[in-house]
Amino acid sequence: MICADVERDLDPYIDRELSPEIAAAIRGHLDTCAACRQRVAERERLGRAVRSMPYRTAPERLRARVAGHARRTRSTRDLLAWAAAAVLVIAIGGGGFALVRSGGSRAGASGPDNLVADVVNAHVRSLQAEHLFDVQSTDQHTVKPWFLGKLDFAPPVVDLAGMGFPLVGGRLDYLSGRPVAALVYERRKHTINVFVWPASDATPVDTAQLVRGFHVHHWIRDGMSFWAVSDLNDAELSDFARALQNS
Repeated sequence: MICADVERDLDPYIDRELSPEIAAAIRGHLDTCAACRQRVAERERLGRAVRSMPYRTAPERLRARVAGHARRTRSTRDLLAWAAAAVLVIAIGGGGFALVRSGGSRAGASGPDNLVADVVNAHVRSLQAEHLFDVQSTDQHTVKPWFLGKLDFAPPVVDLAGMGFPLVGGRLDYLSGRPVAALVYERRKHTINVFVWPASDATPVDTAQLVRGFHVHHWIRDGMSFWAVSDLNDAELSDFARALQNS
């Protein structure tokens, strides 16, 4: 896997449309290539900019231009650029505007609201693309060593099967341009994704919110930032979060 391969498959990679083998090869390349990690971060920012724009019906002439361009090109990247430009034109015409600023690649650099949206999007993508696991196991002593050498930190991995939340595996994921650990738990048939990376702020936090129908809990413990996401009801996800914090 080289940079040209990542550039070619960047959009389907972000949308989780690639086969598990190709996606794993790209993740391996991203571990060692800062330039490609930056490309991923920039493309994610573009997607957030498009999704954050207020919806307005496009004028027929603009819609015809975008449709004509889509027929003439095979490049998803060019089409995304056109779509982003179209959204900005419509938003500006309606009296609003958005500023997308290129910044650092650390998780959380794009602001708390965007980070919450990224966490939920990563959860949804993992379910849609059927790529929940890079390592599938209920044994914490199998899952934890799998991350060695793949991250610059050691995520804490515990099994909560005794409390009704069994560990079922883990994977490497990316949020705001940096690799993070994703630990996967289950409650009956509900999937719980727990994203973990070093906290940039040592201030303890414990927040819960509902985003697009998913419950999200965030806390910081022992220098690590934890984000738990699931369609599980909030009472049970709160029990899970407390159990993980006290483990």
